Amino acid sequence: MKLRNIIITSAVALLIIACATNPFTGKKTMALVPNSQLFPTAFAQYDQFLTENNVVTGTKDAEMINRVGQRIAVAAERWLTANGHVGYLNDYKWEYKLVDDATVNAWCMPGGKIVFYTGILPIAANETGVAAIMGHEVAHALANHGQQRMSAGMLQQFGAVAGNIAIKDEESKNAFNQYYGVGSQVGLMLPFSRSHETEADQIGIYIMAVAGYNPDEAAELWKRMQAHSGGGATPEFLSTHPSNDSRIANLTALAPKAKEEAKKFGVTTFRE
Repeated sequence: MKLRNIIITSAVALLIIACATNPFTGKKTMALVPNSQLFPTAFAQYDQFLTENNVVTGTKDAEMINRVGQRIAVAAERWLTANGHVGYLNDYKWEYKLVDDATVNAWCMPGGKIVFYTGILPIAANETGVAAIMGHEVAHALANHGQQRMSAGMLQQFGAVAGNIAIKDEESKNAFNQYYGVGSQVGLMLPFSRSHETEADQIGIYIMAVAGYNPDEAAELWKRMQAHSGGGATPEFLSTHPSNDSRIANLTALAPKAKEEAKKFGVTTFRE
């Protein structure tokens, strides 16, 4: 068997073996790095980050971040249990921290370690805005997007190595290296990332609704994000995220569905 065929066969076999199922979509996802390895690493990185940054404690905003985070986590647990995924979150170690930093951002590491920067609070505007952000960031962790991104990166590197091994002609090899990086990034990695953002928007808006927060606020949040950006943005096909317009339209369409989902859990009125 030629080396190229061995490489392709090995890659396919690896993908078949190293797969997980997304409980929210039912789709098979890449899991080349198991959570048993990923979570402890993420927890250690999170603890290191907290020692190097100014964590805000004892304020109304810090208490709000913790309160919203706990409600979102409970809602996620309720949804997963109701849909046949009892114990899915057993290895999650939820933690919600507010960090004094002007950066307009928030994130959730694999395993449920969350940070909000104070810079995003004016755009969140209210507790429900915080819930929209929290639901989105938590959704990334619930859907194992970090695990999938690492797996995709490993496959991207595998493809580069395979190409360089299989191509013997130096000129052809140089051309491959020149175009593979750009092609795999624009044609694979960036669309992959945008799909994660869209998926997190959908999961997040459902969870925030189940937690009792008005899902209509999710689109309003992104209108404020758009205004904050001044309207300027990288073209969508070159971005890791969908355009603001795409997200606003998508979240507006999802809000009624999120309310219907919340009704299944007895939630018919929402916090504003």
